[in-house]
Amino acid sequence: MQAMEILENLFFIERGYLNGNHFVCRSDPPVLIDSAYGGDFAETRRRISDLGVDLSDVRTIVNTHCHCDHIGGNRAIQEQSGCDIALHRIGKHFIDTRNDWATWWRYYHQEADFFDCTTALDDGDVISVGPHPFQVIHTPGHSADGVVLYHPGEKLLISSDTLWEADMAVMTERVEGSTAALDMMASLEAIEALDVRRVYPGHGRPFTDFNGAVERAKARVRRYLDDRSAMGGDLLKKITVYTLLMRSSVAEDRFFDRLMDTWWFRETVDLYFDGRYREKYDHVMAQLTGRGIVRRDGGRLSTGVKP
Repeated sequence: MQAMEILENLFFIERGYLNGNHFVCRSDPPVLIDSAYGGDFAETRRRISDLGVDLSDVRTIVNTHCHCDHIGGNRAIQEQSGCDIALHRIGKHFIDTRNDWATWWRYYHQEADFFDCTTALDDGDVISVGPHPFQVIHTPGHSADGVVLYHPGEKLLISSDTLWEADMAVMTERVEGSTAALDMMASLEAIEALDVRRVYPGHGRPFTDFNGAVERAKARVRRYLDDRSAMGGDLLKKITVYTLLMRSSVAEDRFFDRLMDTWWFRETVDLYFDGRYREKYDHVMAQLTGRGIVRRDGGRLSTGVKP
């Protein structure tokens, strides 16, 4: 998908399943919102350059939260441009203290680099993206430092991973705490009062059915609250696919052992499925291969999902 101009000289760039969508404002100087996944930075650079923006000219990166698929290009861009980087105050604390657990990077064996976070955002702040003012709304649940950005004049919401069209970002109780689902419900209730005409999510295409998306997300959270194993099952499936995407392909006879070496797989199965590691692995892989999301070829596993 080509870049889409959503406000004057502000462009939305849709990426794949692993990568976070991001934004380029061709103001003078340029401003970015999120910087996608570090492992795919060459493509991120190309997408930004195609809009006529030289990375060395970037003045500010505004991040919606500090997960690897949203901050992956920060360090490279900052080293080239010396730009400021803004995060919610909680995320700034994680970056300032080099807390690679709270950012999820170490927990999920993700690729990411620390950078210099120069600006702390708070709920209710107004931040300028070029000439465009956006309200900052703190939306924890998926991430403690998550924010959405709202332009009331154009009724436009940059919803990051707080709101997708028909799915939901994972919630990681082992990092975010046992109130993660309750926090997400509160965040959804906080944004549902907004007058929104168009939504630009952190993953997936733009959409207009804001109220429907909020109701679908709230229904899923209620299901998670009623049945915690549903939250755990969703996490196992999605992070398994992310793991394959980050590594292109893996030997099938070693993949289970590789997952067992991670914090996230062991703790998720311990928390929701009483330590039944092999049983849950086999169940998840059967679901993913049955749907064609994971493929077996010559003793290797890969995924056809676009990164």
